Amino acid sequence: MLNVDLFSSNRILANFQRVKLDFSKFRVAPGRTLRLDDWPTKVKPLYKSKAHYKRLLSHQIKELTELQNLLYASNRYALLLIFQAMDAAGKDSAIKHVMSGVNPQGCQVFSFKHPSAEELEHDFLWRTTRDLPERGRIGIFNRSYYEEVLTVRVHPDLLRGESLPPELVNDEDFWEGRYRSITELESHLYRNGTRMLKFFLHLSREEQRQRFLARLKDPDKNWKLNRGDLGERELWKEYMSAYQQCLRATSTRHAPWYAVPADDKKNARLIIAETIVEALKELKLSYPHPDRQQRKELKAIRQQLEAERPDT
Repeated sequence: MLNVDLFSSNRILANFQRVKLDFSKFRVAPGRTLRLDDWPTKVKPLYKSKAHYKRLLSHQIKELTELQNLLYASNRYALLLIFQAMDAAGKDSAIKHVMSGVNPQGCQVFSFKHPSAEELEHDFLWRTTRDLPERGRIGIFNRSYYEEVLTVRVHPDLLRGESLPPELVNDEDFWEGRYRSITELESHLYRNGTRMLKFFLHLSREEQRQRFLARLKDPDKNWKLNRGDLGERELWKEYMSAYQQCLRATSTRHAPWYAVPADDKKNARLIIAETIVEALKELKLSYPHPDRQQRKELKAIRQQLEAERPDT
């Protein structure tokens, strides 16, 4: 039958080892007074050993793969995943491991660095809007338009390169206006079938120091570190303040932020994977049901194929 539903199928759920996760511990509630200093960067692991972690992640990847197939086949929703974090928090590795089983045809990853000259001539949402996922696909933003209320807020001199009218930049509500532009865009996307999950990988300053040192000790990873990274590290308090204000202002019911404890990379991946799986399950996806005309056509195709003589 063509109308196979994931949740009536035993392919994935038989003997499935579930990750037991209380999502409320990581979801930033809309309007919540948020203090990142009180938010954990490390929690009790969801896994008991390295082998157990691999089994759990493997099951999650299998389930995510089947759900992505359903998303692609149903062609009604799109899913946008946004990853933001300080350097060395594990964004790249989380995307690599969690999405390792997803069909590349149904998934796109975009990394947003410094905007180009052309991008600076447009509004701050323009360059990312061009890369939003189509229906049936998963889009991943490794950094995003949120850089405009994070990095740019920490480095306000960057606004000079955006050629904005001075009266706008000097408005005391400038950042609140940007938050409003973001939440209005995300509400628009939700109303048009795009579901969104936003992950802030919450790393401690000490763990970042240890990861930077590890990069220096490994010649194959030296390229990942430069003097500018230390300059950004010196602005840790400013970045935490910017993240705190951003998460508080832009976490909504339809586009929630998840502040994922990131000192343990394996645990962070399990949390992210389970969050994505549950969000896709909530869509109650199923493969398309053929209508009467399609069933008639499929019957004719079958009769034609069965009537063919085998090659001799």
